[in-house]
Amino acid sequence: MELSSAAIPAGSTIELAYAEPSCGGRNVSPDLRWSDAPEGAASYAVTCFDPDAPTGSGWWHWIAVDIPAAVTALDAGVQPPAREWVNDYGYSGYGGPCPPPGPAHRYVFTVHAVDVEHLPVPDDATSAACRFTLLAHAIDSASFTATFAVEG
Repeated sequence: MELSSAAIPAGSTIELAYAEPSCGGRNVSPDLRWSDAPEGAASYAVTCFDPDAPTGSGWWHWIAVDIPAAVTALDAGVQPPAREWVNDYGYSGYGGPCPPPGPAHRYVFTVHAVDVEHLPVPDDATSAACRFTLLAHAIDSASFTATFAVEG
């Protein structure tokens, strides 16, 4: 599979508009496009993760599942046709970068091809349970990484 974004090219620095409001951003979710999904992909999921967050376990910025198999792109700032889980900020949907001041953090955007149309996880499940179930049903994935920093 391949994943790309016109707004956030792989290896780029994420623009402020895509950052969390508490860091001066507008929390706009980026456009994403994917291709070359394997046969048997019944739906997709999109995640964004910061492995550099000082939590010992990173920081989840976005978990969207049950994106229909016919959808292979998301437009910037548009609510995806998906179920979205609570991110580590505590709200559902996309939460942009907002690391503590210091070195840039990496943000890993991933699309997962999933073998079921509807991920078998209850709407009130924790985001950890959703991610666990997602990985159990993922048949392929593609990622890219970009960075963001807050000067301080």
